Amino acid sequence: MNISIVAIGKLKEKYLKQGIDEYIKRLSAYAKVDIIELPDEKAPENLSDQDMKIVKDKEGERILSKISPDAHVIALAIGGKMKSSEELADNMDRLATYGKSKVTFVIGGSLGLSDAVLKRADEKLSFSRMTFPHQLMRLILLEQIYRAFRINRGEPYHK
Repeated sequence: MNISIVAIGKLKEKYLKQGIDEYIKRLSAYAKVDIIELPDEKAPENLSDQDMKIVKDKEGERILSKISPDAHVIALAIGGKMKSSEELADNMDRLATYGKSKVTFVIGGSLGLSDAVLKRADEKLSFSRMTFPHQLMRLILLEQIYRAFRINRGEPYHK
């Protein structure tokens, strides 16, 4: 399986980079994983609704340009469906079984995802009703993808 994570924003924190590198290394036994990091749109602190839409649309154009036409797209979105680790594992297994070898996860910037990206998504996934920093979501997402492969192979992992 080929997994891409398209994410807005440059990762600066060393501890997050180390954790992400560790999970990419662990995942290499199961899948090819690429992280595509895109610049966030510069915006003033106080944005109008129209300004927010403009920022999200510009970031959305960048995101869409990096998504393969044949990829199954899973957008991380607050309004998405919440799943257990086992449900995510089952979903990943079903995708592999039915020939969806390219899966792209999308993590938006601090304002979220554009309507165009959400429309392109085959499914929307929410990790929680809580808000997490979008940089931290990369690490959380990679851990859950790794956990999904371990679950699907019947290999031990923390419950």
